[in-house]
Amino acid sequence: MHALWPRPSGLCFRGGKGSHVIPSLSSPAGQWLVGAKMASAAAATAAAAAVAASIRERQTVALKRMLNFNVPHIKNSTGEPVWKVLIYDRFGQDIISPLLSVKELRDMGITLHLLLHSDRDPIPDVPAVYFVMPTEENIDRMCQDLRNQLYESYYLNFISAISRSKLEDIANAALAASAVTQVAKVFDQYLNFITLEDDMFVLCNQNKELVSYRAINRPDITDTEMETVMDTIVDSLFCFFVTLGAVPIIRCSRGTAAEMVAVKLDKKLRENLRDARNSLFTGDTLGAGQFSFQRPLLVLVDRNIDLATPLHHTWTYQALVHDVLDFHLNRVNLEESSGVENSPAGARPKRKNKKSYDLTPVDKFWQKHKGSPFPEVAESVQQELESYRAQEDEVKRLKSIMGLEGEDEGAISMLSDNTAKLTSAVSSLPELLEKKRLIDLHTNVATAVLEHIKARKLDVYFEYEEKIMSKTTLDKSLLDIISDPDAGTPEDKMRLFLIYYISTQQAPSEADLEQYKKALTDAGCNLNPLQYIKQWKAFTKMASAPASYGSTTTKPMGLLSRVMNTGSQFVMEGVKNLVLKQQNLPVTRILDNLMEMKSNPETDDYRYFDPKMLRGNDSSVPRNKNPFQEAIVFVVGGGNYIEYQNLVDYIKGKQGKHILYGCSELFNATQFIKQLSQLGQK
Repeated sequence: MHALWPRPSGLCFRGGKGSHVIPSLSSPAGQWLVGAKMASAAAATAAAAAVAASIRERQTVALKRMLNFNVPHIKNSTGEPVWKVLIYDRFGQDIISPLLSVKELRDMGITLHLLLHSDRDPIPDVPAVYFVMPTEENIDRMCQDLRNQLYESYYLNFISAISRSKLEDIANAALAASAVTQVAKVFDQYLNFITLEDDMFVLCNQNKELVSYRAINRPDITDTEMETVMDTIVDSLFCFFVTLGAVPIIRCSRGTAAEMVAVKLDKKLRENLRDARNSLFTGDTLGAGQFSFQRPLLVLVDRNIDLATPLHHTWTYQALVHDVLDFHLNRVNLEESSGVENSPAGARPKRKNKKSYDLTPVDKFWQKHKGSPFPEVAESVQQELESYRAQEDEVKRLKSIMGLEGEDEGAISMLSDNTAKLTSAVSSLPELLEKKRLIDLHTNVATAVLEHIKARKLDVYFEYEEKIMSKTTLDKSLLDIISDPDAGTPEDKMRLFLIYYISTQQAPSEADLEQYKKALTDAGCNLNPLQYIKQWKAFTKMASAPASYGSTTTKPMGLLSRVMNTGSQFVMEGVKNLVLKQQNLPVTRILDNLMEMKSNPETDDYRYFDPKMLRGNDSSVPRNKNPFQEAIVFVVGGGNYIEYQNLVDYIKGKQGKHILYGCSELFNATQFIKQLSQLGQK
């Protein structure tokens, strides 16, 4: 790894990957990019992160290295960090925020973190670390910073690779501002993706409409626009594999956007591997860590193989939070109504307080229960609360005993025993307070979710949709639910009907469809999404059979009549305690076929790419006959937490195997319906 910047000498500067001829300052700025192509910080990070198992750890190691002026960050170094300013754009902010807290940034010496395009005052005696996309607008602003001499020195880090012409723009600006010596380092970081979990990533949050399901599937898209969408997705996937330090074997379905991504990604990886001097995938350390013994499998699937799951009402905690609350980039925003009980008649209602909570890996309750059915979560919160109260009562009891008068002989004899106990209780106070904070957090979040479940009868919807998707006999007619004014919002009814329409082998007759449409319109539904799904179904019918969602014989769940204890603060009355039965969704089933090398008509004609093969060959015959230990499933067109959770549950039963779930954007049903509605507009 090395800086890509001129120093006042004409020497050749050798770095970790290839070399650059560094001319003297008098030569034209463009000439200093002579030698090898640009180096990446990510390649060196892969070595540093060799022991890091998950993609989250690898990306965190890369960010910490960057914040430490691209030198490996040593955890327990006692020295004071170098104080610095972090300047990022919205893309950089989205990548950093799920991984590093403000406290962690401060520990790294970041005193201020500011957006590139905000008004910033000069801080001439402090170095600045930039972390931005190499866009025209960003480059202009960085050049302006150089001209205005805002900082002592500049460490420029690009989220994605910067082009030569843009690098020359910066060089020219630095020369014009006599600031060449202040530009300390310029790096490509190859970090253009957002990690949300140890085993989950998403491509982007900003401008996600550019790679959305709608963008890929709109009928009037031009070839040039489609190329741009595909290039954006491929650039991020390339960054992901550079950070992971592995070259995958790629499988994809034919005739879909996923195939276009596969062809372009294979080409990009192949070109990088061919340039041995500059390859981002060289070195023995790159395969180390989680992906050590075997190359991973990348399964690229198209959202169109399964449109029912993103619309499905869900029953697990994380997916419910994403479905019914404002939850993105691991942060949930809640509105807490302060009530109007005591306000005089005619007074304006009090403003709602907005509260934000971060649901992170540090939160053990979240890590343990994010995939659990909701009633189980409510019960666990209650148990945690009771255990906390018992610990708190113990501390209070010990305090009162310690405060007793000396005359009481019983107290004196107990003192010696209790001193040790109290010492231990006091030392566990910070832990106790943290436990209380998490209990309060999950009480608030779970209560907000429960309000939605009860108000919209989400348990009824979930159960009914499960029956539709697994072809079980229905105990109530679809028209009854659509026509019931108390059951859910217009959107809930539309989601239910779309799932029915997508899942049935035989589409309803025109007369039946008109009856359903009338009921949906009467319920206040917008019929545009149905318009699009009708076109989509007619098209896919020609291409392939509809996705299957599990067996027809087994009942997807049993109903438990057990009610939670009456002391609970979650009044679960009327909410069904549904037991989940593990059923593989289409994406999980495709992964299982390809990972375990099973022969199945669904996946037998999937294309096979190996970027390490000298000549690319168009074949669906796998060269590798052994089952894979590691796999990445990537959904082109958007993903959701229901699919992610299904994959997590699937891999639990496969010892020693790892999977990662990625998607071009992460949407909930509301956001997906909106896209379908736009596609269905005449």
